Amino acid sequence: MRFSSMLLLSVLIFGANAYAQESSSAKESVENLRAQLLEVQIKEEALRERAQQLEESLKPENIERSLAGIGSTKPEELRESRRRQLTIERDGVQAQLKLLETSRQRLETAIANAEARAYQQSARPDNEMVTSSGSGYRWLLFGGGGFAALALAGGVVLYRRRIRLR
Repeated sequence: MRFSSMLLLSVLIFGANAYAQESSSAKESVENLRAQLLEVQIKEEALRERAQQLEESLKPENIERSLAGIGSTKPEELRESRRRQLTIERDGVQAQLKLLETSRQRLETAIANAEARAYQQSARPDNEMVTSSGSGYRWLLFGGGGFAALALAGGVVLYRRRIRLR
């Protein structure tokens, strides 16, 4: 008997906390997603700049200029080696850019969804019973009805104790 009333009390308390946090968590989620999007955009911009630098460095005259101070008996091999090195780095930067672009698109979609959720939560009445069955149950359990259910459960426990004592 005691266990069931404690269980009911725990469910109501934790459920009320989850419901209260749901509204603020949607707003926090939007803010966190926007911060992540900003980080991705900054990384993306830095990689674009690096890709431009690499494209410029890959021009034959710039490869030649970068190796001007290095003496070698085989300058063609040096130029080819430098070109391969720059090409590999450029390809890696382009692959990272593609990943970041995909991340950015996913974050933009997630932000749109989170904003819609936050808007719906802000537009939802807090203390009114909603007629849909799922929302009505949620209100009954976590809204003002939760406290009524707690009082009712306490009354049942006291009533049963009183009957047992007679």
